[in-house]
Amino acid sequence: MDEHAKLSGFSKFAWFVLGYNILVILWGVFLRASKSGDGCGQHWLTCQGEVVPSAPQLKTIIEFSHRITSSLDGLIVIVLAVWAIWIWSRSKDEISGRIMKTALGALLFVIIEGLLGAGLVLTGNTAENLTPERPFWMAAHLVNTLVLLALLTLTAFFAAGGPKLNFRVQKKYIIAILAGVFMIFLVGISGSIAALSSMIFPSTTIAEGIAKDFSPTSNVLLRLRLLHPILSIATSVALIFIAGWLRKESGNDRGVTKWSNILSVVVLVQIAFGAATLLMLAPIVMQLGHLFLADVIWISFVLTSANFLANRFETP
Repeated sequence: MDEHAKLSGFSKFAWFVLGYNILVILWGVFLRASKSGDGCGQHWLTCQGEVVPSAPQLKTIIEFSHRITSSLDGLIVIVLAVWAIWIWSRSKDEISGRIMKTALGALLFVIIEGLLGAGLVLTGNTAENLTPERPFWMAAHLVNTLVLLALLTLTAFFAAGGPKLNFRVQKKYIIAILAGVFMIFLVGISGSIAALSSMIFPSTTIAEGIAKDFSPTSNVLLRLRLLHPILSIATSVALIFIAGWLRKESGNDRGVTKWSNILSVVVLVQIAFGAATLLMLAPIVMQLGHLFLADVIWISFVLTSANFLANRFETP
């Protein structure tokens, strides 16, 4: 039996774990958007001081269910990491070594994810409560989530037969990929700030929202909200350019072509979806769709970059 056949079951499980994490992330967005983050009070690990809330309100049910899904996420990532270690212990080859490293990295960041969530609860940075520290908590949460998704994506990529990534390429390629990563992080952070400001300072019309954005008396978060659509458009253009350039530079490699095309299409869909979300004053269902597309863009960019680096281009 070849290595690919041995990893077939693990590969399917790795893709499942990635998909499940996206669901957990979306439920976390619903938790925030529905203003249910304080459903368990400032208690963690307990909920309202109880292991299982005995007389829960709706927001308590939403918050408690998010904790359950997050806990299950931790368990399945532990299974992923243990399984990866077991594979490595039996073969101790280069392929299993790569898989083990990314799986253990994912485990580390899912632990950090849980600690950040606990920190938000224990410090009262939930629901409509706004503190000077909350934007920084959310930025850290966003960056950690993106790193976690990247590691899970690479785990699945390697398990599905993806070769070793070769970073001994011309600097221009590394700079382009890092620029894409930086811009996606920046858009994500600006998006979390925009979502937070829209939740805490809601508007009933587009005109009212724009007036708040430009009012010198508005909260600083509202005045920063405009950065998100500006950064989103600039990043979208840059990502489409980077995707096309990497595809061309790879010699139209099959993997690079596939994921760069997916990336470009989803970016265009996201622009239209983001505009619709803004015009509709960001209802919860649109926020969920907007974040789902953002996650697909990030995963597509990771896979485009991974397939490109796997081409083993050498510096002249």
